[in-house]
Amino acid sequence: MKQGNKFGLHRVLEPKGVLPQPAEKIDNTMELYDNEILIDVEVLNIDAASFTQIKKEAGGDKDKIKAKMKQIVKERGKHHNPVTGSGGMLIGTVSKIGDKLKNRDISIGDRIATLVSLSLTPLKIDEIKNINQDTDQVEISGQAILFESGIYSKLPDDMEDTLALAVLDVAGAAAQTAKLVRPGDNVLIIGAGGKSGLLCVHEAKKRAGVTGRVLGMGHSDASTNRIAELGLADEILQGDATNSIEIYELVNDATDGEMIDVVINNVNIQNTEMSSILAAKDGGIIYFFSMATSFTKAALGAEGVGKDVEMIIGNGYTSGHAEISLEILRENDKLREIFTRLYV
Repeated sequence: MKQGNKFGLHRVLEPKGVLPQPAEKIDNTMELYDNEILIDVEVLNIDAASFTQIKKEAGGDKDKIKAKMKQIVKERGKHHNPVTGSGGMLIGTVSKIGDKLKNRDISIGDRIATLVSLSLTPLKIDEIKNINQDTDQVEISGQAILFESGIYSKLPDDMEDTLALAVLDVAGAAAQTAKLVRPGDNVLIIGAGGKSGLLCVHEAKKRAGVTGRVLGMGHSDASTNRIAELGLADEILQGDATNSIEIYELVNDATDGEMIDVVINNVNIQNTEMSSILAAKDGGIIYFFSMATSFTKAALGAEGVGKDVEMIIGNGYTSGHAEISLEILRENDKLREIFTRLYV
C-alpha cells in the first residue's frame, strides 16, 4: 500500500499545500493508502445549512437535489457545498483497513458513523436511492475514505441507525452546552425545536439546575410545539431570529432586563448573529453551532453595539461528544420519542 499523510494531504489536488477541508478539489479514487479506512456508504446526513441551501436552489425538486449533490462531488471529490462551505456526515460499513491502522479498535464489517465533515471526506456516489427532505438524510450506494486523523463512532446496538445518525450529526452541540452552562445560568437556545436544539435544551436544563432558567426559542408553530412537548424549557419564545430587535425585546421581557448568560445558536439560516449578541448580557457567552454563521458579522456586530461577550465557534467536536449525545436519548424517553418520530 502507498503511504499517506496523517491529515490526508496526499488526497489534495487543488490547491496544493492546504488541508482537505479548505481544498477546492480532492482525490476521491477509492484506492486505499496505508493509513486510511474504506467505507461502503449507506446514508449521508447532509449538514442542515447545506441541505437547506441545496433544497432552496432546487425548488424542492428531488431530481434537481440529486443532480446538485452529484455535481458537487464530481467537481470537488467530496460533498463540500461551495455556497455554505459545510458538508455533513455519513454511516456505512468498514470495507478495508489500511496496513498502518490494523491495530485500531475497528474491524472489517463494523458499521460506523463518521464524526468528521463530508466537506473533507473523499466520497464517490454511485447512486442516490432516496432523499428525505424532512431529515436531510440521503440514502446512497457509494464509497468514502476516512483518514488516519478522522474520528468515528461505532453504531450502537440499542437504537436504529437513522436515529443514531441524527444524534451524532449534531453531537458537538449538546456536549459543548454541557461544558458551558453552569448552575443558576440563564440560557437561551435559539432554534430549540430542531434536533441540535432539543438536545441542547435537555443538557442546558440538566446543567443550569433548579436555580437556572432555560428559554427555548423557535420560529414556527411546529418548532415551538416540539419544545413544549419536551417539557424542559422554563419559557418558550416564538420569533424570527433574523430580526434582532424583536428577539432582544422578547428576551428582555422574559428576563426582566437581566438578559442571558449563555446563548446557544442552532439555526440553519443566515443573519441571526445580532439576535444572539443582543440577547446576551455583558460578560455572557455565545456559542454559534450554526454553520450559517458569519463570524465577520458576529465580530463586527458585537463591536458595533458595544457588547463585551465571549463568542465561540461551533466546533463540531469536543471530547466525548458522541457518548454524551447518545446517552441523552437513553436517559430522556420523551426526547427519544420525538427523535424516533422525526428520524426513523
